[in-house]
Amino acid sequence: MEKNWYVVHTYSGYENKVKANLEKRVETMGMSDKIFRVYIPEQEETDFKDGKKRVVSRKTFPGYVFVELIMTDDAWYVVRNTPGVTGFLGSSGGGTKPTPLAPEEVQSMLKQMGSNEARVEVDFAVGELVEVLEGPFAHFQGKVEVIDSTKGKVTVSVDMFGRETNMELDFVQVTKI
Repeated sequence: MEKNWYVVHTYSGYENKVKANLEKRVETMGMSDKIFRVYIPEQEETDFKDGKKRVVSRKTFPGYVFVELIMTDDAWYVVRNTPGVTGFLGSSGGGTKPTPLAPEEVQSMLKQMGSNEARVEVDFAVGELVEVLEGPFAHFQGKVEVIDSTKGKVTVSVDMFGRETNMELDFVQVTKI
């Protein structure tokens, strides 16, 4: 059996408690070989309160927690019976197992949240030549100036009209020459 990501429905506002409870249960019940990661998607936003600027984290999907696990009867039981969990998304009830998220949904979600799990391996380094694969600058060639693996971006210096111009691109938009 393979591990997949599943969406777990929780009582609203209980996402952090469910994450903590589930991680504790995984440890005490020896389930770390079946239940791997518990993730609460959040985005940072700038907020103004009392005339002061502050950065706050907001839950992207309130009432939901994402869990990576191998769907066995005991893993399903542990998650389903964690305090604060109301059930799995994609389960028709009556004891049926839920459907996992599609891999492309997981990758886009993790990438959108800026998570390290969404990192793309690159086969180029600073100073090497790359070709732009898509967008308005497709087929342009340039030199890699900066690689930002946390954002999945690369800065490429391209010769346009006799002038060096830097452009920031996604890793998937360039290939090593």
